Amino acid sequence: MSTLSVRQVRRRFLVLHGLRWLPTGLMVPVMILLMQERGLTLSQIGLVTVAQGLVVLALELPTGGLADALGRRPVLVVAWLVNLGSLTLFAVADSFALFFLVWALQGVFRALDSGPMEAWYVDATLAADPDARYEPGLGHAGTVVGVAMGAGALLGGALVALGPIGPVSALTVPVLFAITLQAAALVALLVLLREVRPARGAGALRASVVEAPRMVGQALGLLRRSRVLLALVCVELFWGFGMVTFESLLPVRLAEVVGDPDRAAALLGPASSAAWLAGAAGAALTPLLLRWLGAAPSAALLRIVQGATIVGMGLLAGPVGVLVAYLACYTVHGASNPLHMGLLHRQVDGPYRTSVLSLNSMMGQPGFAAGAIVLTALADAVSVSVAMLVGAVVLALAAPLYLPAWRARHRAPAAGPVSGARAGSDCVPDAAPVSGTRRGA
Repeated sequence: MSTLSVRQVRRRFLVLHGLRWLPTGLMVPVMILLMQERGLTLSQIGLVTVAQGLVVLALELPTGGLADALGRRPVLVVAWLVNLGSLTLFAVADSFALFFLVWALQGVFRALDSGPMEAWYVDATLAADPDARYEPGLGHAGTVVGVAMGAGALLGGALVALGPIGPVSALTVPVLFAITLQAAALVALLVLLREVRPARGAGALRASVVEAPRMVGQALGLLRRSRVLLALVCVELFWGFGMVTFESLLPVRLAEVVGDPDRAAALLGPASSAAWLAGAAGAALTPLLLRWLGAAPSAALLRIVQGATIVGMGLLAGPVGVLVAYLACYTVHGASNPLHMGLLHRQVDGPYRTSVLSLNSMMGQPGFAAGAIVLTALADAVSVSVAMLVGAVVLALAAPLYLPAWRARHRAPAAGPVSGARAGSDCVPDAAPVSGTRRGA
């Protein structure tokens, strides 16, 4: 796959991973508040964000199969170009229709971006050394995401605090910086990511498009042959619904507590920075959880604990209480992501890795879309706190879906992952050091 060494592959993966998430971090403090500033209600914001979920639901599997068939690099290049266009449109959007288009483009970006880089890293590492362990790099990626998101959020909050620049509102300034960073990330991707592609040229593209449905079919076949894999991807339905609370409702909750959207955005910058650093620290705790409980029991317990932190965000009075619960939520989030992704990676062989990651990501989209509609409508009709409590309960309901992995490990500890070529076992070797990061917002 690559002439790079294991160390070079890991270094490039981590650099690109950080560059991919830095612009997203810049957007965290301002995305929801900026749409409110430009006239959208919470219910309308919930509806426009559904565009992302619908597009991802339609494209996630085909693009995952395309990445497996054509190559990860060209799919990532297109993805990052689409994100650049989406951010540019977001900077000037001022109507429901334009924001709906922004989120639809975000859906295209998410579908294309979900899985190829991580799959490239794992496969390139194994190509450089079949005996190499890729888990440490996935764990480091979790830390890199936390640092990148934290730095981006801190910068975004600082830019808002500086106030408007000429005709550009304070909430719009971070978006312009995010556009610049995304352009730089695209250049770095073209330079750093190297792979031996399965095919090249127009004819290869046509062949890959034809091949993609077969890759998707093989990936879906894995779900029929493994109850563990099916349960793991179904976790995303509940997780996606619950994530609306701390990705979309938290800024509104904080603005409600402090009484001023601009002040809330300025507070959310350093708070988001601290939250993502807390997430990075949570990811670093993964080896301890694995030694104490194992991957599946730890993942199940963390779903319940994260639900409790969301309850705190919804009920605690004052900005300090809300932000402390927010930090606790992201600490748990950072610890649970590596466990989930590690369990998922152990269930599939290389040729279908991106397709299975896409399956996992795809399952979160209808959950997030349903949460965006239901919870924002509930926040408008009743209160933000009640909406957050409902989201917390739904998120915690994902915990039992980790039981098949735990049971399978005790039933057949020596079995291996499923693949497109053979029927696999339900086993997950969850005593191994597993870590990594998962799609974010």
